[in-house]
Amino acid sequence: QGFLYTAPIREQGNIYKPNNKMMADELSEKPVHDVHTKEIDLVNRDPKHLNDDVVKIDFEDVIAEPEGTHSFDGIWKASFTTFTVTKYWFYRLLSAIFGIPMALIWGIYFAILSFLHIWAVVPCIRSYLIEIQCISRVYSICIHTFCDPLFEAIGKMFSSIRATVRKEI
Repeated sequence: QGFLYTAPIREQGNIYKPNNKMMADELSEKPVHDVHTKEIDLVNRDPKHLNDDVVKIDFEDVIAEPEGTHSFDGIWKASFTTFTVTKYWFYRLLSAIFGIPMALIWGIYFAILSFLHIWAVVPCIRSYLIEIQCISRVYSICIHTFCDPLFEAIGKMFSSIRATVRKEI
């Protein structure tokens, strides 16, 4: 179709788009999702339920009037509305003012934490485990060489002792 050169078609396909099933399974491509551009859920903003115990504080959880001690109905309704609206809008105001700076601070903190874990903590632990393996082998040889014969001899000495318990009335 207007191309001067066409790629030869192989029976099993090319390495990028194989025709046969076996080759396709070997080179199966898994879709890569970038976590920085993923869709976020604007409805369910706590899918892992991190703040179920904190966020679910309503008017009834804070202010309650027992039987026999009731304010006027209008005052109770106004208090409920004031509490609910104030909590809603003050949270929005605080998150508008401090949300992005706090996200920046927490992002930096968890980046540093991840960096230290990946580049310092895990290599130190791995290095320690490699070094301690050498020491544990030497320790094991010493225990088997010196302690095992001693404990076997002590065990043979006390193996002939018989104890009986008798109750006298």
